[in-house]
Amino acid sequence: MNTEKRGFFQKFLDMIEKTGNRLPHPVTLFALLALLVIVLSAVVSSFGISAAHPGKEGEMIEVHNLLSGEGIHYIITNMTDNFIGFAPLGVVLITMLGIGVAEGSGLISALLRGFVMSVPKRLITLGLVFAGVMSSVASDAGYVVLPPLGAVLFAALGRHPLAGLAAAFAGVSGGFSANLLLSGTDALLGELTIMSAAIINPEYADGMNIAMNYYFIAFSVLVLTVVGAWVTEKIVEPRLGEYNGEYREKVEKLTAIEKKGLVWAGISVIVAGILVALLVLFPGAPLRGDEGDMPIIKSPFMKSLVPIIAFLFFVPGLVYGKVTKLIRDDKDVAAMMSTTMSAMGMFIVLSFTASQFVAFFSESNMGLVLGVYGANFLDSINLKGIPLLLLFILIAAFINLFIGSASAKWAMMAPVFVPIMMQLGYSPELTQMAYRVADSSTNIISPLMTYFAIIIAFAQKYDKKMGIGTLVSVMFPYSMFFLAFWSLTLIVWMLLGIDLGPGSPIYYGN
Repeated sequence: MNTEKRGFFQKFLDMIEKTGNRLPHPVTLFALLALLVIVLSAVVSSFGISAAHPGKEGEMIEVHNLLSGEGIHYIITNMTDNFIGFAPLGVVLITMLGIGVAEGSGLISALLRGFVMSVPKRLITLGLVFAGVMSSVASDAGYVVLPPLGAVLFAALGRHPLAGLAAAFAGVSGGFSANLLLSGTDALLGELTIMSAAIINPEYADGMNIAMNYYFIAFSVLVLTVVGAWVTEKIVEPRLGEYNGEYREKVEKLTAIEKKGLVWAGISVIVAGILVALLVLFPGAPLRGDEGDMPIIKSPFMKSLVPIIAFLFFVPGLVYGKVTKLIRDDKDVAAMMSTTMSAMGMFIVLSFTASQFVAFFSESNMGLVLGVYGANFLDSINLKGIPLLLLFILIAAFINLFIGSASAKWAMMAPVFVPIMMQLGYSPELTQMAYRVADSSTNIISPLMTYFAIIIAFAQKYDKKMGIGTLVSVMFPYSMFFLAFWSLTLIVWMLLGIDLGPGSPIYYGN
């Protein structure tokens, strides 16, 4: 590969990197957005702009001036409540307590290594991409474990190690919003979507759940695994050619104690799963809903998914750690949880400024008014259906090139786009899924993605000339094929009218 030639694509990547680096830190960005909302609320309210409330017939809504005496009183007295009441904050921290034990005990790493190394050679590419997609259930662990493991495995098989690294990276990052299990991402994005849906219809939002995209993301695992493996073997690997480097590593197989730990961890998951099932499956169970048409979907169980997810990670993590002797007593467990919470420090700070922005946006009624006017504009130009969905996906994909954090982007976009799409008859669940498709697909070509530098460091073991442009050029086919096939899958799903998750329709207001 010629890394010296700088054509349009290379210059475009340079522009992305420079523009992204000039953007403020997400914490600062949300603080500026909150300030902008305050100022705009005063400006817009001075013009007396109003709109018909979409959820209450005959009621008009006006923008509240947050620079008025009443508005300033609200800002100062509610700042703490805005932060504490920011739904994603508690959701993410609780989920990560369980995941932290599973990751700190070594369970996640052992699972990923064990799966990849047990796959037959002819299926190793499929297995590697699949493991990458599934790794998102453990948050960011897959970025550290799988790309270097993929490189080592491919080298051991006489294949180009960078192709193995690329396949794993594509699965981990490009497939971050697909999984057979629910993860912290579902909880984080789901709560932001529910908050945004409440701007238009609080009653509808109250019936939503964080598993709103589960059916689609589970099916997406198959789509992305097949597409990722095909791109690796038909496009990326032939382009890389034969590897002539000298760097080689041995594949570290699971030890006997690690295998024993995985067996007992598996048994503990089954037992824990049975205990959870007993709480919801039978009439009169504590987490079962009223005996109507959907006693499980409309039940306390669906509102309890966050602690349940944390529990189903905590139990096998604890068991694995005890068997492998990485957990000796309760102090070790507490230390693992503490380490996880330490890593969440930036998220907590981000949540403070993001919570103020979301709260101010809601209190000022700007989200509601913007949703009505935005929907009316799109309706006037007859932009609906598939073209509207594709336009939203392209907008989200483009923004992702400049702002790496999925939660930060959605916290900014959800209060605007969810109400607009609801006004046009599309559910918040569909809007969130379209966003997830766009966000994940372009993760792997965004130089500002958090782990991009780490992937470059891994790749430089095998190619000293590897840089941002070279890595993006390797990953670009994955990004485009993921975006195309995943969007196509969502469009077909939309046309068929299949629910995206439990009690989560495609259309709103039907």
